[in-house]
Amino acid sequence: MNPTNSGQLGRRALIKGTAATAAAVAATTAITTGAASAATSAYFQHGVASGDPLPGAVVLWTRVTPTATSLPGSGVGPSITVTWQVARDAAFTTIVASGNQSTSPARDHTVKVDATGLAAATTYYFRFSYSGVRSPVGRTRTAPAAGSSVENLRLGVVSCANLQAGWFSAYRHLAAREDLHAILHLGDYLYEYGPGQYGYGKDEVDIRPHSPAREMVTLADYRQRHAQYKQDADLATLHAKYAFITTWDDHEVTNDAWRDGAENHTPLVEGSWATRRASAQKAYDEWMPIRLSGTAALGDGTQIYRRLAFGQLAELSMLDLRTYRDRQVTGLLGVTSDPTGLLATGEVSDPARTITGRAQLDWLKGSLETGRAQWKLVGNPVMIAPVDLGALPNDLTDPVADITGILPRDGMPYNTDQWDGYTDDRRELISHIRDQGVRDTLFLTGDIHSGWAADVPHDPALYPVTGDSAAVEFVCTSVTSNNLKDITGAPSRSASIVVEEAIKANNLHIKYLNFDDHGFSVLDLTPARAQMDWFVIGDRADKATGIAWTASYETRAGENKVRPVAKPVNA
Repeated sequence: MNPTNSGQLGRRALIKGTAATAAAVAATTAITTGAASAATSAYFQHGVASGDPLPGAVVLWTRVTPTATSLPGSGVGPSITVTWQVARDAAFTTIVASGNQSTSPARDHTVKVDATGLAAATTYYFRFSYSGVRSPVGRTRTAPAAGSSVENLRLGVVSCANLQAGWFSAYRHLAAREDLHAILHLGDYLYEYGPGQYGYGKDEVDIRPHSPAREMVTLADYRQRHAQYKQDADLATLHAKYAFITTWDDHEVTNDAWRDGAENHTPLVEGSWATRRASAQKAYDEWMPIRLSGTAALGDGTQIYRRLAFGQLAELSMLDLRTYRDRQVTGLLGVTSDPTGLLATGEVSDPARTITGRAQLDWLKGSLETGRAQWKLVGNPVMIAPVDLGALPNDLTDPVADITGILPRDGMPYNTDQWDGYTDDRRELISHIRDQGVRDTLFLTGDIHSGWAADVPHDPALYPVTGDSAAVEFVCTSVTSNNLKDITGAPSRSASIVVEEAIKANNLHIKYLNFDDHGFSVLDLTPARAQMDWFVIGDRADKATGIAWTASYETRAGENKVRPVAKPVNA
């Protein structure tokens, strides 16, 4: 999500002056085991990463700069071969897997390896080498064995990291922890805007200007932007320490994307939407430690929705809610009113409209079956719990619209960019959960720059009477992207508290809401309960800002409802 209303960014904000290209700095990737190594050579300037852990395999990633001119997005440089190693110890005295991997300008000199033959539930160390020079050392961990009894799974949970809006202190504080198994990134890993567009706070000042100094549209643009984010020292450190499990939302391509276009795409100016999306997805596949399916070769896929299992305790289904969806409807009560005829028509409840696409919805229903793992986690890029905004103060309607989705000035009970804009898909999914007697379904969500804990009702209209809930949803805050207080420029939380209380009063299934803080969450699973802890940073403009716990909620096994908890899991 991003500002689209008057007084905020709009469709195409003017670049404020001449944008300064962000300086290219070497990423420092240190892991606290003592195998700290900086990307000081000319070859490994973007750190190392791992992702998508399986019981016997994990994806390893790096990027090589073989010549001074082989810069990200340049399309120039030689074809090369890189050596990789996986060891049980940080000193690499016990190497358990190794090999060679080729790369070239066709892959932007990125390297992705699916390291197989590993032991389940085991910590490993990995590194790359080229021309006699070694990369920084990374640490990763495989998933528990299929069918095994698992007592605990703990994930860091993040989303919405806009480099222009502040320092990635949330990543720094996550990397300082030693108690996580992996990092779950729920989308908006990077942002498409150029300098002067969508920065820090109400005035949109750039804490760090994007590179390239324009909105990214071409394949070279997307590659360069990924490279810039990978050179952030805090993100690089987190990547080197923990495996990432990611999905994309809209800003990995552009704002409010849908199947055939986006709010922030003008074909007559920016060319074919299909070409732009393909470029963005190719760069994402190249630059992220992820398995995308669609072709036989690792690094050439287009399908991001997938499952990862953690023994009998949990199975995680990661969704793609941009590639297959119909266009968002707009207007009062979700009915399109557009005299130009350019927008999609129909109501939010139209069964012909979809947010998932038919194949993905059927696949997701297959993930939510009683015979699968106990906790059925859904990596959900946009919020599924219904939200009726009710009667908000007029001067807060536009700022809330910026945070929560597409709304007209006078408000309406739907966020049409979320599942609220595609209610037939939601009805089918929730009916499946109810009819099949599925328990312990937990939606993990990003996107809206705010923290939420909510029941997901079988029937929102009856919930105030029955309290009947099919599932639970936990929403993490943004890493840096503007929230309500940032957009209004309010000196205190007073205005946001009014909005939060109004929303909770109109939606009794929503138990927790924080519109004003940035940070990360930690999800802790045991057979008895699932608990989410929310941690918040101070000022995003302060590179050394601290971290504080702010709230915790849990859902107990079999209950499908949330309740507050007095302290975080590591207290």
